[in-house]
Amino acid sequence: MPAASLTRRVFGAGCLAAFAMPRARADAAPVDLALVLAIDCSYSVDAREYRLQMQGLGDAFASDAVWQAIQKGPLQRIAVSAFLWSDLDTQVVIQPWTEIATSADAQTLSRRLLHAPRLARQGGTAMSAAMLFGGALMQLAPPATRHVIDVSTDGRNNMGKPAFRARDEVVSRGITINGLAIANEWPTLDVYMERQVTGGPSNFVVKADSYDDFGAAMQRKLIREITGPGLT
Repeated sequence: MPAASLTRRVFGAGCLAAFAMPRARADAAPVDLALVLAIDCSYSVDAREYRLQMQGLGDAFASDAVWQAIQKGPLQRIAVSAFLWSDLDTQVVIQPWTEIATSADAQTLSRRLLHAPRLARQGGTAMSAAMLFGGALMQLAPPATRHVIDVSTDGRNNMGKPAFRARDEVVSRGITINGLAIANEWPTLDVYMERQVTGGPSNFVVKADSYDDFGAAMQRKLIREITGPGLT
């Protein structure tokens, strides 16, 4: 998807002008990881559950453990973007690409995620569309050693093309897709995500038994994603 089309699609989904996405700068500093956070806002996610997701993400980026993981990388910097998703036409960027190179950067991202409003409308669970959107969003990322889409959800794909087809299309571009399965409604959601959603080098799924476990699961997941294979 061309960058211009991606920007139009974001605005069509209801994104505020403040979150307009610039094209990736040719002179942008390279990073160890370009990470897209894809956050479920479908009908199954109520207001409390949405806030628990954002609380968990915010707390994770504010944690010493995540900052220490960033410092372990050769370049000691990552880039992060985040969007909300539900049905086929609802993907809303709430955090354009931002570089995390200092502890202050991490704290700023934490606050933005903690207070991010639910701009996306509720709808079906178009996980395949979310993966494709995340792949397109990666076109705007700064140069990176690794490219990862982090999909968190409590449901299975029920709209659009089969999830595994979208996964294969995205993975073919050198992008890894990891999953956070919130298993409050589907106890074996982690197995579904392993088979249908995750792919690419060193992909994995982390399982949270409920939204109350989301924060701890997300922190573990981010540390593993940021640290990457071959580092401890």
